Amino acid sequence: MYECSKCVISPNWSVWSLGDGQPPEEIEKQIDTPPLSILLIEKPQSGSINVGGDITFTAKVEAKDLLRKPTIKWFKGKWMDLASKTGKHLQLKESFDRFTKIHTFEMHIIKAKENYAGNYRCEVTYKDKFDSCSFDLEVKGFSEGQDDAGELDFSGLLKHSTTTEKIAFMYGITDLRGLLRRLKKTKKEEKKSEAFAKRLEPAYQVDKGGKIRLVVDLADPTVELKWYKNGQEIRPTPKYIFEHKGTQRIMVINNCQINDDAAYSVSAGEEKCTTELFVKELPVNIVKHLEPVKTTVNERIELECEVSEEGAKVILCHFCVKQNGVEVPTGVRSRYRVKSEGTKHWLIIDDATKDDTGTYSLMATGGTTEAKVQVELKPLKILMDLQSVTVLLGQPLKLNCEIYPGNIPGRWYKNGQLIQPSERLTIIHRTKNHSLDIESSTIHDAGDYTFVPEGYTQTLSAKNALWANSADPPRVHLEALNVQDNTVVIVAGNKLRLEIPISGEPAPRVVWMKGERVILDSGNRVRAETFADHTCLTIDIAEREDTGNYKIVLQNEAGEDTASVKIKVVDIPDAPEAPLVTDVGGDWCTMTWEPPRYDGGSPILGYFIERKKKQSSRWMRLNFDLCKETTFEPKKMIEGVPYEVRIFAVNAIGVSKPSEPSKPFLPLAVTSEPTMLVVDDVTDTTVTMKWRPPDTIGAAGLDGYQVEYCIEGTDEWILANKELIEKTRYTITGLPVEAKLLVRVKAINAAGASPPRTTQHSILVKEVIEPPKIRIPRHLKQTFIRKVGEVVNLVVPFVGKPRPKVNWLKEGQPIDQTINIRNSDCDSIMFIRKAERKHSGKYELSVQVENHIDTATLDIQIVDLPGPPQAVKIEEVWGNNVALDWNPPKDNGNAPIIGYTIQKADKKTMEWYTCIEHYHRTCITISDLVVGNEYFFRIYSENMVGLSESATATKDSALIVKEGLQLKIPEYNDRDFTEPPIFTQPLINTFAVAGYNATLNCSVRANPRPKVIWMKNKITIIDDPRYRMFSNQGVCTLEIRKPCPFDGGVYTCKAVNDLGEAQVDCKLEISIEEE
Repeated sequence: MYECSKCVISPNWSVWSLGDGQPPEEIEKQIDTPPLSILLIEKPQSGSINVGGDITFTAKVEAKDLLRKPTIKWFKGKWMDLASKTGKHLQLKESFDRFTKIHTFEMHIIKAKENYAGNYRCEVTYKDKFDSCSFDLEVKGFSEGQDDAGELDFSGLLKHSTTTEKIAFMYGITDLRGLLRRLKKTKKEEKKSEAFAKRLEPAYQVDKGGKIRLVVDLADPTVELKWYKNGQEIRPTPKYIFEHKGTQRIMVINNCQINDDAAYSVSAGEEKCTTELFVKELPVNIVKHLEPVKTTVNERIELECEVSEEGAKVILCHFCVKQNGVEVPTGVRSRYRVKSEGTKHWLIIDDATKDDTGTYSLMATGGTTEAKVQVELKPLKILMDLQSVTVLLGQPLKLNCEIYPGNIPGRWYKNGQLIQPSERLTIIHRTKNHSLDIESSTIHDAGDYTFVPEGYTQTLSAKNALWANSADPPRVHLEALNVQDNTVVIVAGNKLRLEIPISGEPAPRVVWMKGERVILDSGNRVRAETFADHTCLTIDIAEREDTGNYKIVLQNEAGEDTASVKIKVVDIPDAPEAPLVTDVGGDWCTMTWEPPRYDGGSPILGYFIERKKKQSSRWMRLNFDLCKETTFEPKKMIEGVPYEVRIFAVNAIGVSKPSEPSKPFLPLAVTSEPTMLVVDDVTDTTVTMKWRPPDTIGAAGLDGYQVEYCIEGTDEWILANKELIEKTRYTITGLPVEAKLLVRVKAINAAGASPPRTTQHSILVKEVIEPPKIRIPRHLKQTFIRKVGEVVNLVVPFVGKPRPKVNWLKEGQPIDQTINIRNSDCDSIMFIRKAERKHSGKYELSVQVENHIDTATLDIQIVDLPGPPQAVKIEEVWGNNVALDWNPPKDNGNAPIIGYTIQKADKKTMEWYTCIEHYHRTCITISDLVVGNEYFFRIYSENMVGLSESATATKDSALIVKEGLQLKIPEYNDRDFTEPPIFTQPLINTFAVAGYNATLNCSVRANPRPKVIWMKNKITIIDDPRYRMFSNQGVCTLEIRKPCPFDGGVYTCKAVNDLGEAQVDCKLEISIEEE
C-alpha cells in the first residue's frame, strides 16, 4: 500500500485531479470519499490532543436487523491490530443499549505519547456485510525524525522520504512504510539457535494470487512446532497446508492476498524465529485516456476513462479530485460526482461554471491521464432594450429589458451609482426579464439608468425625465400651529392629529418624512393625509419611538418647499437598573442605584423603594415620600434572613416599572468582643495569649480572630497574625526584650470586626523561670515490659521555663546508641525500633533549668522466650507410674518461670502427647501409663512470653512391666455427680467500640455436659459468621467480630441438659469511635 498524509491508495484505486497531472509523490493531501455506510451509524472522528492527554474514539452500530453482535477490529496504519496492544495506554470497550438497540464500541488512548500520532482504522463485520472508517490522531508536541515509532507508530522512519515513496509506488511497492519497519527489525543479529538447524529467511515476497512455501529445518524433529501470523496461531486449512519432510517443516500458503501481507513466526519449544511476507500487487494501467472538453456555462461535463482492472474498491472508495493542484470536494453536496461501472470511471460536473476551467488528471499506479476542460460564457442577446421615459412627479416609474441567457443576473446603476432595492424601489428578475420599479417618483429620480449583465461587457441604458406645469410655488404655513420652537408635546398612549395649512398652484404633492422613512396615507397607526388647503399627520396611539423631527416636503411644477415639526412623546421613565447593596449591618443596609437610562422625556422627580424576603413573593414599600437621592438605608430587618430590594422611578407622567431585584443580601452583625483575655506564657521574645469566644456571635457566625499589639509609649497597633486564626490561643513572636506592650483581640465574621478586648495592664516581655517538673505517666511508674523485637516508644512530659536541658542515663552510664532520644519544650521521647535484652534496666531522666533539676527513674524489662529445662531424668518406675525430676533452665528469658509442660511419647510411634501444662514444680509423677509400653518424656519451660523454643528429653526410656501380684480392688459405691446446669459466673453488661472484636464470658457447671445456646434479643444465633462460640472446661465464650451499632442488644446464654436448664443475660452497647 502507498500511504499519503491523509488517505491510502491501493494499486487498483484511482485518483482524479485537476491541473498538470502531478505524479503521486507530489500529492500532499487527499480527501477520502468512503461509500455510504451500511453498518456504522456513528463513525470515529479525527482528533487532536497534547502529549500526556486522554482521548476516546467511538463507533456505533445499530442492531435492529442483526441477530448477533457484530465483530469489530481496530487497526493502526494498515496491518497493526490494536487488540494485542491493550494495556495501561490503550483500552478497548464495548456496550449494548437494550432500549435503542445500539452497540457502542470505544477505543480509549490514555496518557498519549508523541509516537501515537497517525492514521487509524475501524472495521466492522457481520456475516456478508462489511464496513470501515479511517480517522487521524494528532498528538501535539510530535518530534520529527524519530528512529523508531514504539508501540503504535512508525511514521518517524519515513518523515522525509518523499523520493523513496515515489520510486516504491511506481514499482508496485505500496506499503513502503510497513516494509521498512519490518525490514529494520530483521537487521538484529540473531544468536545461534539450538532448536533450528536452518531458520526462516528474514523476508519473502510473492505475487498476489500466488503460492509461497515457508521452510525451517529442525535440530530435533520431535520438538512441537507452532506457526503464527501477527501473533495469532495458524490452524491447518485449505489455505494453510503443513508438510513434514525429514527434519524440514514446511507451511504452504495458497492464493496469497493482501491480508496475507503480515509478520509470520514459528516456535519450537522456547525458541522462535520470525519473517516478513510481502504480497506484491500488479499495477493498474489506463486503457482509455481522458479526452478534452469544451463547453459553455450551465452545461453538464462528463470525463470518462477506463483502467485495466475491475474492483469494488475502485467503484466506492478513495476518489480525489484536484483543481489546478487543489483538491475539489466530491461529497454529497458537491457539484462534482464520481461514477464507476466495471473498469470505466466518470467524473461528472453538473451546472458548469467558468471556475471549472482547467486541466483534470486521473492517476493510477500504472500511469496518469489528463484532459483540459474549457468553460465559456454563452453569447449575450438583447431581446428588448431599455427605453427612455418621461413621467409626472408622484407617478410610478417602470424600466424593463429582456436578455438571453435568462439566468444571467445583473446590476442597475443611476448616473453611475449602484442602485440598492428599498421599500420604494423594487428590482425584479424573472427568467429573461429584468425590471426596475419606482412606486412614487420624485424630482430626485430623474437621471441616466444603466443595466449591466454580470460577466459581460455589454450594457443597456435609458434616460428618465420628470416634468410639471408652471404655477404658484408650494408653501408650508407652520405659524398656524402656534407652538414654541415648532415642538408638539404629547403623552404616550394618546392620539395626535396635527393639521398644517399649505398653499400652491397646482395643488402640491405632500410627502411627510421621519428621517429617511416616508409616512404614507395608508399607514395603520401613523399616517399622513393631504387635503386641498392643509395636510394632516395622525398618530392614533403615540409611542416613545414617535419622538423626533418630522419633515414636510411640498412639490409642484413651480417648485418645492420644506418645513420641520418636532414631536415630543413623554412617557413614564424606564425601570432603573438593579440597585447595589454597598454595606450591611445587623438590621440595616445601604443601597445605591443609577438613574434610569431614559427619563420618559420628563425630569425624574424621585424614587420609591421596596424590599422583600428572598423566600417570599410579597414586596413592602419602605418610603411614602419620594426619595430625591440615589441612595437609601432600609432598616428594621431580621438578622440572618436574606432580603432583596428594588426601585421605582417617578416623573410627572407616572411611576416606572420596577427594577430588577438586587442580589440577595444577609443583614449581619459583628460579634461581641472576646472574653477572658489573659497571658498564657512569656519568653524573652514572645508573648502567648489565650481568651474565650465572644458571648454573642449572631447569625454571621465566627470566621476567626485577629491579634494586635501596641508597644508602650506608641499609639500604633501592629497586626500580629496575617491570616485569621480559629484557635483561642496565639503566640506573638519577634518582640524586643524587656519591652512593655498591650495586646488586644478582635473577633472577625462576615459582618466585620468586633469591638476589641484589650489587656488591662501592660505585659513585660521577659521570660520567667519556672522550676522543672517531670510528670511521669501512670503506666511508667511500674516496670515497663516489652518482648524482644517489639517497638519501645516512651513519652515523658515535663514542665519548666526556659526550655529545660534533658539528660538520659542507664544505671549511671550513657545510653546505648541504638536508643533514639527526641526532646521538645514539653516532653522527651525514648524510641527503640527493635528491642533487645540488653535494653533492660533502670533509666534515669534528669531535667534541668539553670540550678533547678528534677529526676525520674524508669524501669524497662525486655523479655524473651526461656531456655529448655536442665537435667531431665527418670527417678523411679513402679507399676504404671514414672517419677520425673529436672532443674530450672539456665536462661529464664529475663522473666520468672511460671510453669512447665510435660509430654510423653511411646517408643514405637514416637508421637508426643501432652500430659500436663502449667506445672509449677520441678518433679512430677506420671500415672496411668499402659503396661508393656516403653515411654520417653520431654519438658518445655514457660514464662510470660510463652513456651521455650525447644524441650529437654529424657535420655533413657521407662518400661512399664506387668507384675505378678494381683490387686484386689475394694468395692466402692459410686457417688452420683449428676446435677442440672448452674451458672457459677454470670454474664456482665459490656461496652464495646465499633470495629473492634468484643467477647462475652460466663461459666456453667452441670453433669452430664450441657448444650450451650447463645441468643440475641431472644433469637437463637445459628451459623452466623460474625459470631464465634467456644466452650472449654465449663467456660462459655461468645466472640463478636468487628461489631457495628446494630449488634447492640440483650444477649442470653442458655445451658440445657437432661436434668434441667439455666440461662443468664447481659446488655451489650456499641459506641462509635470518634476521630
